Amino acid sequence: MPDNLDTGLVIALIVAIGIAAQWFSWWVKQPAILVLLLAGLLAGPVLGLFDPDALFGDLLFPAVSLGVAVILFEGSLTLKFREIRGHGQVVTRLVTVGALVSMLLIALAAWALGIFSWKVALLFGALASVTGPTVIVPILRTVRPTRSLANILRWEGILIDPLGALAAVVIFQLVALGTRQVEDLLLAVEIFGAGIGLGMAAAFGLSFIMRRHVLPDYLHNVTTLAVVLLTFSLANALAHESGLLAVTVMGVILANTKDVNTDDILDFKESLTVLLTSVLFIVLAARVPASAFEMNWTITGALLGFIIFVARPVAVMISTIGSDLPWPERIVLSWIAPRGIVAAAVSALFAIELERAGVEGADILVPVTFAVIVVTVFVQGLTARPFARLMKVADPEARGVLILGGNPLAQAVALSLKKLDIDVILSDTSWDQIRKARMAGLRTYFGTVVSDDADRRLDLVGIGELLALSHRAPLNALACMRYAGEFGSGNVFNIRLADQAESATTPAGRVLFKDDVTLERLEGLIVKEGFEIRHTKLTEEFGFQQMLDSQSEDSVLLYGVSNEGVVYPFAEDRTFRATAGWRIAYLGHPDHSTREDTEKSAAERARAHLCEELPKPLPD
Repeated sequence: MPDNLDTGLVIALIVAIGIAAQWFSWWVKQPAILVLLLAGLLAGPVLGLFDPDALFGDLLFPAVSLGVAVILFEGSLTLKFREIRGHGQVVTRLVTVGALVSMLLIALAAWALGIFSWKVALLFGALASVTGPTVIVPILRTVRPTRSLANILRWEGILIDPLGALAAVVIFQLVALGTRQVEDLLLAVEIFGAGIGLGMAAAFGLSFIMRRHVLPDYLHNVTTLAVVLLTFSLANALAHESGLLAVTVMGVILANTKDVNTDDILDFKESLTVLLTSVLFIVLAARVPASAFEMNWTITGALLGFIIFVARPVAVMISTIGSDLPWPERIVLSWIAPRGIVAAAVSALFAIELERAGVEGADILVPVTFAVIVVTVFVQGLTARPFARLMKVADPEARGVLILGGNPLAQAVALSLKKLDIDVILSDTSWDQIRKARMAGLRTYFGTVVSDDADRRLDLVGIGELLALSHRAPLNALACMRYAGEFGSGNVFNIRLADQAESATTPAGRVLFKDDVTLERLEGLIVKEGFEIRHTKLTEEFGFQQMLDSQSEDSVLLYGVSNEGVVYPFAEDRTFRATAGWRIAYLGHPDHSTREDTEKSAAERARAHLCEELPKPLPD
């Protein structure tokens, strides 16, 4: 780093580069961790633009430690025990037996190849076995595998993230610190006692305060952050390296405590985690010494090959014994296992500690771990889609619809699509609206569709369109911009609100319906005048023009569904040709019916009429 550069300017540049890397990752639909690590390696050992140790000095280790503590707490806050039980035997085995098998195999290979001592090899095995939603979700959205396979991969990533972090912390304390003497064993007991005890105390104390409403809502997030940092630091002060265990235990307990709403905390921690990961990974990657690139890449390549082609497949095959998962899905499941944030952040933190303790092999723990991350994310990200298509476990086309909003119009549209066997997800931040939708049998997502939580938990497999129907114009616009890259700019639709119609403001995305149709008007027709969404099936005798001629003046065309099951919302700039077999949805008054009944074709009505005219048989 040039001496004449201001330290504040360098830190600001690191933050700017990190956020730019996050944006670029979103744009190219690749996990952000890959771009962040490459940016750090380029700025540090490759070009020598800055030296983190010289820049931060003695503050480097405390800053990294606190940042990792927040990341692990946020990950553990998503671990709910009911989710482990609720997603099948395969997922449960993958995050328990499968993770253990993978860890032991990787550790054995790293030790046998002479890369690490057996203690560091076991720690590396725990780190290299963890995937994570931040790297799995972007790949799933590109691959679009079958629903069963997508659910297994997604929930494995969500659950193994905090479990893997906890396992790595435990192994670090038990193995890396050593248990050869009675004093060391007592030290391990002290570490576990302090970590678990303080984590439980902090979780129960914070949940008690939140349940009793002692704090105002706007202080929940910052108070939680303060408690996390204080718990981590206090645990480390009582027992060396017990802080990570303490914050992980704290997050798991809070996530599974009844009557404690962690959604707002998660939203805040997600934004903070994005900032922390953006800075941490650049800084940590920049710390990798240039000499690390001189390690034996033949042996390292052999280890990477073993991890990808042996350890993961063996773990998957053992985890799927006795299950009804088809073999093609098992094979693809064996291939997709990119490593993520936990492996990078925790390995870098532990490496600093191990280097201070003079443990052999600590200097190459980070480079080898980063190599695993880069290779698995890059190789599997590029090959997962063609491999899944080769194995015939990838959906050919995403035809489902994501609806933003839980108001009466949004729910009516969602139910009408569901009646036509269209896959629908309805999202809203109002629990009452989500509850109504669930009671109506709709798939729902409770939260904001533009959040990091949605990136992890919102199952978009089979979903290819967005209908932004909420009353919040900024959220509608943001969702359209967010999912234009996901679904394509031609498949995101936004409804005009009353204030936008009056100000002639053009909403983001493709504008739904006619220029005088607003969300408020459609809601008024449904709630106040009892309008309903009806479906008309077009035939050769009763085509689209005949259906239009039969419509009343106050009815509104909503969407058409083609013979292939593709949804075509009526928009200002959209034209399409609806032919026989299409179904047209419109909002109409219950007392008005078109010449074509919503459930019967013209031919069916003619047959029914003919049957009424025929004489009935005489009784015997």
